[in-house]
Amino acid sequence: MEATGRTALYICSVLFILTDVSPEFIHIPTLVHHGIEGNSLLLSVETRFPLDEVEIQGTWSHTRLSGTRATLVTFTKEATITDMMYRNHLLFREPNVSLLIRKLNRDDEGNYQLNLNIEFHNKTGLVIKEERNVHVTVDVPVSTPIIKKDPSYAVVEDKANVTWTCSVEKGTRVVFQWLRDNIALGPSDRYHFSQDSSSLLISPVRKEDKGTYSCVASNPVSQGRYSRAVELNVYYGPYNLEVNSGQGLRTGEVFTINPGELVFFECQADSNPPNSYVWISKSRNATQVITEGPRLEVRSYRLAQAEEYLCRAFNNVTQKQDEAQFTLVVASLGTGKEKHIQGGSSVSLLLTTGFAITVCSLFFIGCMLLFFLRRTCHPKRVLMGIYNRPLSEQKRPHRSGHEDATEDFGIYEFVSIPGKMESAQASCRSLARLESGYSVQDMHTTIYDVIRHVPETPSHSLLK
Repeated sequence: MEATGRTALYICSVLFILTDVSPEFIHIPTLVHHGIEGNSLLLSVETRFPLDEVEIQGTWSHTRLSGTRATLVTFTKEATITDMMYRNHLLFREPNVSLLIRKLNRDDEGNYQLNLNIEFHNKTGLVIKEERNVHVTVDVPVSTPIIKKDPSYAVVEDKANVTWTCSVEKGTRVVFQWLRDNIALGPSDRYHFSQDSSSLLISPVRKEDKGTYSCVASNPVSQGRYSRAVELNVYYGPYNLEVNSGQGLRTGEVFTINPGELVFFECQADSNPPNSYVWISKSRNATQVITEGPRLEVRSYRLAQAEEYLCRAFNNVTQKQDEAQFTLVVASLGTGKEKHIQGGSSVSLLLTTGFAITVCSLFFIGCMLLFFLRRTCHPKRVLMGIYNRPLSEQKRPHRSGHEDATEDFGIYEFVSIPGKMESAQASCRSLARLESGYSVQDMHTTIYDVIRHVPETPSHSLLK
C-alpha cells in the first residue's frame, strides 16, 4: 500500500513537471527590490505548507553584479549557519525563511537565490525542491550637483560654443534638468543634451543665451537638488541704435529747433561691452568727424542751413557697428510743441482768472443789493412805529382833513428819506395818511415823523 502511494506521488510530480504546472509551496511577494543605501531591506518569503509536518533544508546565496557568488545562509528547521563575513549584516528569520539585510550598501546589489528542499513526514522519500530568485538594487540619495562651463570666460555671439556639465558625487539613477534664470530648458536647434541630460551644448551662442544657469539632480529616492548658479556672459551688439533729444520738434529723422537754441543729442544702442560712438557731419557730399562719445552739442546760430548728421556705434569686441542718420533744421516753432504747451497753460490761467472774477462780482452785487434794501425800507423804524401806536388809533377809521384839531396836537420831528422831493413840507394830514396805511416804500419826499403825545384829559394844556 505504501509503495502504491509513493508511486502515485512520483507520477504526480512527473505530470507537474511535464505540464509546467506545480503547486506553490513558497511565495515571494516582490521579486525586484529597490533599496536605499543605509536602510534595511527584507526579502520576504511566505511558506504554504505546515512546518510541523515537514523537514526543510535550504540556502540563501548572492550573486553580485561583478559575477562573484557567495552562500550567505544555510539552514534547516532546527539550525541556521550564517557565513562569518555576513553574520552582522544578515538576519535569517525563521520559520518563514525570510532574509533581512541590514544597512544596505552598493555591494548588496545583485541577484539573491533561495534553494529549498521540502520533505513531508508521511511521505518518505519524496523531496520537493523550490527555487526562487530575487533581484536587489541599491539607490543612493543624490548629493548636491556641481556645474561647470567650458569655456569659463565670456564668449562672443555667433562665434563661440558653450558646453555645460552637471555631476554628482553620490547618487544612482540620476536624472538632470537644466535651468536658465530659473526657467527650464528643452532641446532646440541650438540646445543639444546628452542622453542622461548631464551635459548641455549651446551652438552657437547668441545674445538671448546670456543669464544664470543651474542644474537640478534627482532620483527615485531623493528630491531634486539644485546646483549653484553660474553666469554666462555673452558679448553682443550693437543693436537698436537710436538718436534722441529732449529739445526741439522731431518728425521722423528730422529735428527742428528754434533759432539761437542750444541742443543736445544722445546716441544709444544695446551692446556688451558698451559701444564707442563717433558723430559725423555730412555737408556737400563731404563728411567730417565732429566729436566722439554718446553726446553731441549743437549751437543753432552756427547753422546757416539744414545739415545732416550721423551717429556711428562700434563694438570693439564683436567688431560690429551700426549707424543712425538725421537732419537738423533751424526754424521758428511757433506752431510746435512749445506753443501748444504755452497755449494750454494760458487757457488754463484764463479759465481760473475768469472764474475768480465772476465769484467776486456776484458777491459785490449781493452786498450792494442788501445795502440799498436796508437803507430804503428802514424795517426797524417802521416796526417800532407800528408797535408804539395806540390801539385806539390803530382801530380808528380813516379820515381826511382836520376833523378834530386836538388830534394833530403833539411834537414833530423832521426825518429825511432819500428820494425825489415833491414838496418842501408834509402837512398833518399827510402824517395822518402815513399812519393810516401808507407804506414807507410809497414815500418819495420829506415827511414828518410824529412822536405823538396827546393829553389824557381836556383840562391839560401846554401852558401848564
